Amino acid sequence: MEFSCKETSDVLFVKVEAERIDAAAAISFKENMRDITGKCGASHVVLDLSEVAFIDSSGLGAIVSVMKLMGTTTRLDLAGMTPTVDKVFRLTRMDSIFTIYEHPEDVEKIYKAG
Repeated sequence: MEFSCKETSDVLFVKVEAERIDAAAAISFKENMRDITGKCGASHVVLDLSEVAFIDSSGLGAIVSVMKLMGTTTRLDLAGMTPTVDKVFRLTRMDSIFTIYEHPEDVEKIYKAG
């Protein structure tokens, strides 16, 4: 699974460059995210899901697992969900667990304003 990363101030933006986070990709997703977040010092990670068109329960579990791996010192937010992915998060009530931004740029605006 491919990712692109951009770090600004204290926020690491990680864009998932894949159309699916499903059972076949979940382990790779978790391993790559662990490597990416382990190498940075950011206390806030924003996962950009704008290219993800499909997510299943394994994908949801992988995202939750990454959040737990980060512990209490690093915050994981989500951004850029496609309508299908957003619907899965709402149906499973995972939208109450994560802060979700419409666009990754919204997070940058908040940090620049603050």
